Amino acid sequence: MKKEVIMPKIGLDMDEGTILTWYKKVGDPVKKGEILLEIETDKATTDVESAVDGTLVEIVEEEDETVDIGETIAWIEVDE
Repeated sequence: MKKEVIMPKIGLDMDEGTILTWYKKVGDPVKKGEILLEIETDKATTDVESAVDGTLVEIVEEEDETVDIGETIAWIEVDE
């Protein structure tokens, strides 16, 4: 089963975020709580952690892309 990774809302005034760095590549295993990527808002940079154990199977939005809150940025195939 696939689980989507969405652009999180970090602050009350945040409407979008920019992906700075993907720390994982397609095909990499990920663990819950492990850092997947770094994003930048108009006020700060922050790391985004995986919510599940699995394998990163697709990156939808690449580095330097600006993405609206709630949009899908990647997919993880969840370990059963």
